[in-house]
Amino acid sequence: MKAPVGVILAGGLASRMGGGDKALRSLGGQTLLSRVIERISPQVADLCLNANGDAGRFDAYGLPVVADPLDGFPGPLAGVLAGMDWAAAQGADTVVSVAADTPFLPCDLVPVLQLASEGQAHPLVLAATEGDTETRSSKGRLIRHPTFGLWPVALRDDLRAALEGGLKKVVLWTEKHGGREAVFPDERAFFNVNTPEDLAEAERMI
Repeated sequence: MKAPVGVILAGGLASRMGGGDKALRSLGGQTLLSRVIERISPQVADLCLNANGDAGRFDAYGLPVVADPLDGFPGPLAGVLAGMDWAAAQGADTVVSVAADTPFLPCDLVPVLQLASEGQAHPLVLAATEGDTETRSSKGRLIRHPTFGLWPVALRDDLRAALEGGLKKVVLWTEKHGGREAVFPDERAFFNVNTPEDLAEAERMI
């Protein structure tokens, strides 16, 4: 199966972290973004960063920066669409999205997503984990992680139209197109840093 390209989603407002670029916060002597790049770059053919505003603040990372194609911070799906548009320009068939605030993302994310997509007309898979008592979730219930997914470039115009029509929920769109879930065994791999308390917990985790 042809390797996808990747997009790191860093277009949010980081309001719970007090604003600014959450991805540039330091964790164990590296930025969150550096840790995400280290984990995802070996799994993809090429990589870009979805971020809004002055792209120059990310120059040190050597990645192309693509902004949301729609105004008003419409959510992570706009970042996925930005990645799909960029992937189309690279001649890629699929793009894998990851969040910029998840420093422990799975090192086998892409092959597991691709395996789950076998037989689909349009490869469309979201990462998921099973709930457990530690996270106060219903044991056995699938918890989707919709910023982590395999997306078909062929559906980018459909996604654009849905977003322009006001779509906010990722799952509503993926289910419409026969999306699947790829289940990963360790929910901690998708731990995301939203607050200063989360950053302190991530320090303990490393």
